[in-house]
Amino acid sequence: MMKALSSVSSFAASLLFEIMNIWNTTSDFILLGLFNHTGAHLFLFVMVLTIAFTSLVGNALMIFLIHQDAQLHTPMYFLLSQLSLMDMMLVCTVVPKMAADYLMGKKSISRAGCGLQILFLLTLAGGECFLLAAMSYDRYVAVCHPLRYPILMSWQLCLRMTMGSWFLGAADGIMQAAATLGFPFCGAHEIDHFFCEAPTLVRLACADTVVFEYVMYICCVLMLLVPISLILISYSLILAAVLQMHSREARKKAFTTCSSHLCVVGLFYGAAIFIYMRPKSYRSANHDKVVSAFYTIFTPVLNPIIYSLRNSEVKGALRKCMGQRAALNND
Repeated sequence: MMKALSSVSSFAASLLFEIMNIWNTTSDFILLGLFNHTGAHLFLFVMVLTIAFTSLVGNALMIFLIHQDAQLHTPMYFLLSQLSLMDMMLVCTVVPKMAADYLMGKKSISRAGCGLQILFLLTLAGGECFLLAAMSYDRYVAVCHPLRYPILMSWQLCLRMTMGSWFLGAADGIMQAAATLGFPFCGAHEIDHFFCEAPTLVRLACADTVVFEYVMYICCVLMLLVPISLILISYSLILAAVLQMHSREARKKAFTTCSSHLCVVGLFYGAAIFIYMRPKSYRSANHDKVVSAFYTIFTPVLNPIIYSLRNSEVKGALRKCMGQRAALNND
């Protein structure tokens, strides 16, 4: 299996190298951006930067606490650390370029840069889709089969699900990036968006894109609808188990946790489905930009709050870490 993965990785690397050579020989694209240079848009720009910075700090803190505290070295928190890593990388893929373009007035992006944005965006967003499904299975086992948790959610299975999430996301990213930028493009190469996104870029193609859009739709069914179906099944079983609990406080806590988790999942999947599974004739550039901001900027700041920072074990690890830092400073 390792030889197969190695050969696939070598093929993907060589394919990506060839594609990059082709992209570098063509003209740049122009990103029209999300904001104008007005007072209201400047305020929104600062707010987006604040949210992005908060997301980076919150997710970095989660990764640090999970790495430092031995009590958090469990499959559940390992999956959470991977979610935080994906969210940090997702924000870094989109926000720095958008901020630099707005502040410096430079809106161009090379074909290679555009391809890399599509590659990383789809790798991370696709990987997160499967990772959220893995996390829902983890919660299902923890609530419905707590005594069998070490067997049903072993470290070996956890690592396989994590590697599978990254691998499937990367496979989708490479295929869509290569296919999207393989088309010839017409006109001024202006992209009415604040980053390169495959559905937006396809609109500029000077060729028949029907087959590509059909294939992309199938990919979206696999990457979005299959994981969200597994998530809904897992949480339905969890809620069924919760309703049978005798403790009113336990039911209330479980309902609150499940509803907050589903809220974040709904925002992420809803935005992604809206962008990637809507017919071309119903697309609007302004709607796409606003909805894309939800799953690339706003959702990553919610994940550490909903999944982690409301967790008593995580808060205990934070207090312990702060106590250790205070003791070192006093010494």
